[in-house]
Amino acid sequence: MKYRIAIAEDNAFLAKAVIEKLSFFEDLQFKFKAVNGAELIGKLELNHNIDVILMDIQMPEMNGIVATELVKQRYPQIKIIMLTVFDDDENIFKAIQAGADGYLLKEIDADNLHRSILESIQGGAPMTPG
Repeated sequence: MKYRIAIAEDNAFLAKAVIEKLSFFEDLQFKFKAVNGAELIGKLELNHNIDVILMDIQMPEMNGIVATELVKQRYPQIKIIMLTVFDDDENIFKAIQAGADGYLLKEIDADNLHRSILESIQGGAPMTPG
């Protein structure tokens, strides 16, 4: 079975790096990318057949915390993993309050990203150590 992945990330270079990491795994299928939360919500209205969203926190127009709240209200079955550079308690707390299923730092390697996606699909809550 292929798990369908969407990415919300405003930095094109970082989005490309994440997409490349996903490409190593046959059970993951990249579906689409959005540059902010508002674009993500719009794309989900057209196709919410997504298993996991990798969500940045700081994005223009609509940040990842607000987008997470909206996605979870409309599509509670979609898992959301925050993929961010922020490892401070406040952002972690806000993300979990908004309904995030996991919280990872962007420097994560491909194998751990894959393992974390599978963990969240199976009901776990992947977190970057620390």
